[in-house]
Amino acid sequence: MPELPEVETSRRGIEPHLVGATILHAVVRNGRLRWPVSDEIHALSDKPVISVQRRAKIPASGAA
Repeated sequence: MPELPEVETSRRGIEPHLVGATILHAVVRNGRLRWPVSDEIHALSDKPVISVQRRAKIPASGAA
């Protein structure tokens, strides 16, 4: 598991490349994750990325 400073460095590195980009489609490759993935994930298609954040050591992004 990466350490928190590494995750923050990665977040800052990918942020300029993702913010403003359009999500083409979302794919759940492993449905046996810690938290169930909602079917609403498919509603992200054609939405712009508005932020790149992290939740503890897990990178996350926000869409409009």
